[in-house]
Amino acid sequence: MTYNETLDYLYNSLPVFQHIGGGAYKPGLDNIIALNKHLGEPNRKFKSVHIAGTNGKGSVSHMTASVLMAAGLRTGLFTSPHLKDFRERIRVNGEMIPESEVINFVEKHKDFIDSLQPSFFEVTTAMAFDYFAQMNVDVAVIEVGMGGRLDSTNIIAPVACAITNIGLDHTQFLGTTLHDIAGEKAGIIKQYTPVVIGESNIDTQLVFISTAKSKEAPILFADQCYNIIDALPQQNGQLFRIKNLMDGNVFELGCDLGGIYQRKNILTALTLFDVLNGAGGISLSQETVKTGLSRVIASTGFRGRWQILSGIPLTVCDTGHNAEGIAETVQQIMMQKYDKLYMVLGFVSDKDIDKVLPLLPKKAYYIFTKAGIPRAMNENLLAEKAAVYGLHGTTCPTVVEAIKTAQSKATDNDMIFIGGSNFIVAEIP
Repeated sequence: MTYNETLDYLYNSLPVFQHIGGGAYKPGLDNIIALNKHLGEPNRKFKSVHIAGTNGKGSVSHMTASVLMAAGLRTGLFTSPHLKDFRERIRVNGEMIPESEVINFVEKHKDFIDSLQPSFFEVTTAMAFDYFAQMNVDVAVIEVGMGGRLDSTNIIAPVACAITNIGLDHTQFLGTTLHDIAGEKAGIIKQYTPVVIGESNIDTQLVFISTAKSKEAPILFADQCYNIIDALPQQNGQLFRIKNLMDGNVFELGCDLGGIYQRKNILTALTLFDVLNGAGGISLSQETVKTGLSRVIASTGFRGRWQILSGIPLTVCDTGHNAEGIAETVQQIMMQKYDKLYMVLGFVSDKDIDKVLPLLPKKAYYIFTKAGIPRAMNENLLAEKAAVYGLHGTTCPTVVEAIKTAQSKATDNDMIFIGGSNFIVAEIP
């Protein structure tokens, strides 16, 4: 098989949630347990850190991997979805899994996969575990795909785990209340294993405390450990001034990730580093933490979160796609200086956009579009729904055309924003 033939098999022979939505979701751990056993249980051959959450889990995962790499540890990183290349999901020390390894894995195990009929994500998870074991990683940072309790990644025994926050997303699978969703996310908490919760929330914290108590797992709430005093934008990222609420110490550190929502993520990451320091032979000095956070993008290849594509006109993309993520992105947009705002926007068809559209700026000019996947919402339908909320503009059938339209209209002093879903950002040329 060639690499393209292998990808065709993975995308078209297996149900892919990102492409078709709920039809690809296979609750339960039976398939991943069977796959993992077939592979010789590679998940037992490396230390791991498990990270869940509605928003921010990708950022915290990449921050964590970068700091572990700065500590000199051979570090695996498993995340989803990818933007441009499938191999972005599986990295060791920032390097994507080689095409040859993807091909070899599928060719070697295709008969078993065909007999089991797992989902795309189950196969991808198994591939990551197998590759990390082969590469003898010291530790792997594993990002949950969706939820936690029944997620394919939840067969690992991590040295620590983190849950960034809870929001109303994937409610058809995880529950319709913050309490219910927290219960699903809390499913990653393991016996005696420390857990960091990113945000204290009256609707969810008792769920986490109760679960941690039942597992005899130490629990820390990041916003009760650290506080952001200030965050100053820098040419490459931002500089944080932070107070340690445990000892009162105030310190500064820089991070190359933009976006005001990183104020929350940085607190989760710092608390997680405190937990990891000394756990399972991991040693993280203050200097190591500062170094790792200053070069997250360079170390891990992280893209798509408040990523500045151009300065003239200011052009930014962001993969935030649920109400909480969009609200923070809009807040960030409103902090920028521009004459006119152009929004290139598209969503997936199963997204509850009636919770998102009211959050968007009414004074912007919208270019509604759709990504080239079956799950994408039709751009004309999106425009109709948006008009109800006072959002107006034009439509384009492809992301490339939509961006070109925005660029043709924008002057040097305007701003172009591109987002609404991972799949819109993925198709930026």
